[in-house]
Amino acid sequence: MAEILSQQEIDALLNNIKSGSEQKPETTNEKEVVLFDFRLPNRISKNQLRIIRNICENFAESFSQFLVTKLQNAVSINVASVDQIYYSEYMLSVSNPACLFTFDIKDTDVKGILELNTDLGFLLVDKLLGGSGAGSKPIKVITPIEQKVLRVVVDRVMFDLKKAWQGVDNLEFVLDRFEQDIDFAQITSQSESVLLISFEILIGEQSFLMNICFATFAFDNILAKINTQKLSSIRTSKTFGVTTREVITNHITKTSIPIEVEFGTTKLSIDELMKLEKGDVIILNTKIDDDHKIRTGNRILFTGRSGVVNNHKAIKITRKILEEKKSL
Repeated sequence: MAEILSQQEIDALLNNIKSGSEQKPETTNEKEVVLFDFRLPNRISKNQLRIIRNICENFAESFSQFLVTKLQNAVSINVASVDQIYYSEYMLSVSNPACLFTFDIKDTDVKGILELNTDLGFLLVDKLLGGSGAGSKPIKVITPIEQKVLRVVVDRVMFDLKKAWQGVDNLEFVLDRFEQDIDFAQITSQSESVLLISFEILIGEQSFLMNICFATFAFDNILAKINTQKLSSIRTSKTFGVTTREVITNHITKTSIPIEVEFGTTKLSIDELMKLEKGDVIILNTKIDDDHKIRTGNRILFTGRSGVVNNHKAIKITRKILEEKKSL
């Protein structure tokens, strides 16, 4: 219900109108003004960013297959974001010390930075040197030896980038140097814009970030060629080729596993063991007609009997222990 004014309030309003002191209520329907930065307009259009994302998805698919074969582990790489930001903003986001590899695009002025998460760098080094990847390092500094090991991965990144960008132009990505401080990896001025592409790398149950940063001030010629491309002609290849499961299965089937055959067991005292000489015969607890245990590590897989095939010692499989355990 509307508010009822008293006679005194009505007289006060009439007096204010006559004296001209009545103020008009403020209007709140003004449009919000968005400032436009004339110093740094967006160099890359939204359509070009979509094409670049598709190119990066092709790169991620190819690079993930390489990591699967090298690490012998399930690897998945996704394009997290494709953004245009100030180079100064990117510099603030980089940790110190970092794992940075600068590179150039041959016959152009385009420079870039490949940033690996330091934990990802240590995991790659550990796995490539035969470790489990579960170790940790108290000092987050990449040593010269670790840099040499990571060069195998970084060279592959340069190769896969070249292959992914072939739909636009025959670009050759050339590795320059390694840096641990972003201040020494200067690819453009801090007030310029850069193209930042972030990848999420899943290795097993662990997640890491990898960034590729391009200086866009010299990117115009490449962007002009992107304009002439059809979006459908540069599409992701996720539906083509082999899957991660097929790659791992193919490598497992070709993996060599040490096999041991147990002919029998016996017990000897320390005194008997010390008195053993060349030519002595050790009596086992098994009989000649008994099957021998065939194992890998501590697991018994089969039983079999020994013999000779083509003048070579051999073992004939007589029973599969693994299938019997599954049936139970």
